[in-house]
Amino acid sequence: MTSSIAPADARLLLLDKTQVDALLTPDEVLLAVREAFVLHSEREGRVFPVVREPLRTGGVFGIKSGDVQAQGLLGFKAAGFWPANRQRGGEPHQATILLIDPATGRPLCVIDGNTVTTVRTGAAGGLGLQRLARAGSTRLCLFGTGVQARIQLDFALRLIPSLREVLYASANGQRNAAFEAHFAGRCHIAPAGDRNTAVAGSDIVITATPGSGALFDLEAVQPGTHLNCVGADTRGKRELPEGLLPRTRLFVDDRTQAQQIGETQWAPATACVELGDLLSNKAEFERAPEDITVFDMTGLALQDLTVARLLHARAAETGVGTRIAWPW
Repeated sequence: MTSSIAPADARLLLLDKTQVDALLTPDEVLLAVREAFVLHSEREGRVFPVVREPLRTGGVFGIKSGDVQAQGLLGFKAAGFWPANRQRGGEPHQATILLIDPATGRPLCVIDGNTVTTVRTGAAGGLGLQRLARAGSTRLCLFGTGVQARIQLDFALRLIPSLREVLYASANGQRNAAFEAHFAGRCHIAPAGDRNTAVAGSDIVITATPGSGALFDLEAVQPGTHLNCVGADTRGKRELPEGLLPRTRLFVDDRTQAQQIGETQWAPATACVELGDLLSNKAEFERAPEDITVFDMTGLALQDLTVARLLHARAAETGVGTRIAWPW
């Protein structure tokens, strides 16, 4: 990753959304995200303190950064959530990734981070399901029908082939024909109706909403259920009911982040295991039939960086992207 180009000849690579979409494949993202979890577990990759702050405009702005010193990988993602973008016809989630030469501090590559954030989070959720969900799970309850809900379900169906039935709860409680059409032929999909009933009858529950409050009642969660929780990524957000976490086997991507901005902020004393420790075999977990498991996903900077590194390499191989003079 480190550049040896003379300062006067330095160039900056720009990758826009269309180029990112063309360069990424789900299988490669899965490998990159798995590597990020393992790097984090083995402390070969560092995750720096997260910035996550509300703005007067109504948005939320954040920075996730880190490095892998042995690989010459350094960078950050500036991202957040601007709900008013919907009225402008735009996507409320916005993200930009910058890769930096650790030897000089100079920028190497600027990447539209929206697709990266979406797909790497979907891949992380899929890895969590593979490791934590009950074997032979057939029924899934999904909260949300937005971009992140769609990618979470896509990876769930890709990695858990036993899934047959999906019940989903939209924000307005209505049927979403376009959402259903996206998964036509891959599963039987229908609106959830009563949320508690849908949760109680499901092997897997995925929550991918803005995190404005508990989505179902505590009593709805049955023994053996696994929950992937995506929406709580800021102080004050939650999707799970009070009292659930202490009853669960809790797994997180990063312990500190989860306690600060994830679902775990509501029960910070709950014992937890980082998923990377399972993937690196530093920790063990054998699911008992009555276990309720939760994967609290707050997103690792290392996931953004390993996927960005992949994009940087693919762009170099293919010539994709815009290169501009950036002398210093």
